[in-house]
Parts: sequence; structure tokens; C-alpha cells
Amino acid sequence: MSESVTFKAVLQSGGKVQVPRLVRWQYKMEPDQVLTVIVSGTEFLSSESFVGRMRRDGRLTIPKLILKVLSGEKEGNLEGCVLEITLEPGEEQSEKKDC
Repeated sequence: MSESVTFKAVLQSGGKVQVPRLVRWQYKMEPDQVLTVIVSGTEFLSSESFVGRMRRDGRLTIPKLILKVLSGEKEGNLEGCVLEITLEPGEEQSEKKDC
């Protein structure tokens, strides 16, 4: 993946979202690729980003902290909410530095 892509997805149980198969195929996404994920939605006033990887089945897991920050004061489970997801190529560490 060399460019960013935006799509809408429904939040599934366990904080997962499904990356559409067409997006995975079109941008030649691999499960071991590091991605910068930006999560926003119409119900939320802000957007949050994190670095993650896609699982083999094409799902991304959104950390609970990110979901908590997005929900703010909104009570209840966010499962079933429509989110706007932007995927960008992540920063990969080419060399590990010795400390």
C-alpha cells in the first residue's frame, strides 16, 4: 500500500472493523504491513489515530482506549456504529537502534 484510502465500516464486537475485500485487493494490502489507522465518525466530534496491522481475515482491531476517547461521555456500547476509517502506509522501522 503506497497511498491512503478511506472507507466506512460498522464496528463489530470486540472493537473490530472489516476492511472491504475490494480495498484489500485494489491496494495490494498484506497482513504483515504496518498501517496508520485514523478513526472518525459522524457521531463523534474528534478523530483518533493509531498504528496497527490487519489480521489475516481482513479485520482491524481498534484499541479500547481509542474507542473510549471517541465515545467521550456517550454511555453504552459503540458496537454497530458506522465509523469512517482512513488507512495510510505506516512508518516501518528499517533498522533497530541499540540503546
